[in-house]
Order: sequence, then C-alpha cells, then structure tokens
Amino acid sequence: MADMDHPDTPAQDDPAGLSIGDLAREAGVSPAVLRMWETRHGFPVPQRLTSGHRRYTTADIGLVRQVIRRRDAGIRLEAAIAEVSATGAPASPSVYAELRRRHPSLPSHRLRKSTLLALSWAIEDECCALAERPVLFGAFQRAEFYRPAAARWRELDRVARSTIVLAADWGDSTDDRGPLRATLAEDAPMRREWAVVCDAVDSTACLTAWELPGQHRVPDLDRVFEAAWTLDPVVVRDAARVAAGVAGAAGVVSAGALIQDLAEAPAPRSAGSPDGTALYSRVVAYVDRMAHSAHLSPPEPT
Repeated sequence: MADMDHPDTPAQDDPAGLSIGDLAREAGVSPAVLRMWETRHGFPVPQRLTSGHRRYTTADIGLVRQVIRRRDAGIRLEAAIAEVSATGAPASPSVYAELRRRHPSLPSHRLRKSTLLALSWAIEDECCALAERPVLFGAFQRAEFYRPAAARWRELDRVARSTIVLAADWGDSTDDRGPLRATLAEDAPMRREWAVVCDAVDSTACLTAWELPGQHRVPDLDRVFEAAWTLDPVVVRDAARVAAGVAGAAGVVSAGALIQDLAEAPAPRSAGSPDGTALYSRVVAYVDRMAHSAHLSPPEPT
C-alpha cells in the first residue's frame, strides 16, 4: 500500500488540492520538514481527505515560502511562522473543530450546559487561579452568558498575563474593567461554542464544546453540547492558538503578540503539574451543588 503522504504523489490524482509532496517541491523544502513544522508549530494547516491524505491550497505555497524567507533572514522559525500565520484569518475560526481535526482521538461527550458550568468553574479554580501568569481565553457565545461570571473573570485577569473573553452582542457597555473583549461576528462559528482555555508553564487545561442545533426552546441550563476537555499541554496550546487567532481577527490588537508567543511548542509537563485528580474532585463538588440548587450562580472568586 502506498504511503498516504508519499512525496511523489501527484496533485492531479486528487483535484481537491496539493499533496504534501507537491507543496514541498513548489516551496523548496522536503516533506519531512513540512511534517515537522506541522507537528511542532501547527503550520502549514492541511485539509484531510476521508482517506487520511493531506491536501493543501496553492496559497500555502506562498505562505511556506514567506516562512523560509524570514527564517533565512535570521528570524527564529517559531516567530517566522507566527508572523506569516498572523497576516491572514485564523487557520480555523473554531476551537472545537480545530481540536477535533488535529486530535481525533480526543474523547468527546454530550453534556448539558449545567455540567459545562461545573467543569468550567473547576478549571478556573484548579488551573487558572493556581497557574503562574497564565494566558486565558473564555468563549461565552453571547454577552448575556458572560455577565454572571464577569466578576470572577476580572479576578482571574488580575493574576493572568493576558485574558480575553469572546462573545457576541456586547452592546454599548463602557465597562473597561477586567478581560479584553473580542466581539464575535454574526456568522462566527464561535457563537455556537463554549470554551475555557488556560495555558501556562506550570498548568494547562482546556474545555471546548459545540452546541448541538435545534435547541431554541430548550431551557438554558438544559441545552446540550458536544464537549471535550484535556490537560494535555500540546492540545491546550493548539486551542490557545486558535482562540488568539479568532481574537485577532475580531480586532483585539494584543492578540498579534500572543499569536507569536504561542507559536512556540509548550513546555513538557513537569512532575508537579496537575494530574486531573483535584480537578475531577472540584467538578464532582460543583455538580453536586447544582443538583441541590434551584438558582445557579457562579462561585465567589477565590
């Protein structure tokens, strides 16, 4: 059986795009280099056919050549990739879709919003609040869902290196306290998503969820999402890169610097990193609290 990414695979075998071999020849690098860049830096971003083959567009040729020119001019590879990636729209405007594409083995579960809240609070408590100068992202779909958690996220922002919340319909609010706000466009895929991302050297965690369609008449806390969560620093870094890209496309100026910083590979997990036990315990506690509470509100900032 032929290797699905064999460098000699001709583009005409599949009209949908260029193979990795085609891209490598046109850009002047080896397929092995492109695979290494994709594994370590998430660049270039391929489309995957049902057969598993990578496919690229002709625009990717120019992007790879730009990276090569910057690298040859003395710019670090990570920075060169970040600069080129930041010149256009994010590779994927959806945290959930990108993680499922990059990490197909990441388990997903159907959860009610009430359970997502418990998991979100647990991540905020156990990872965000304990991490040293984390980069934080929160996706709340609409501003009305963020407002009950605003005080909590303002507290998190005080100890974070950077905090960005993404939502639609911010309105004309002049409140400039706390996290930076990214406004999601009317057609933005993130308007259907819930996410909490904490990326730090000593603590990483990510929750991402996509709301299933057809729930307009379902009570808010009973809405069902397809959700995935992880403490894996590589997966969390991928989520942070996408969220930073979406924020940058929404006009958050500081997101450009974040994109460059997040281009580097994450630090290996240390012996003192959270193993999930404490996080799981917090989730159980919050779920139990919800089961006995008719009125749900965020916990007080810790």
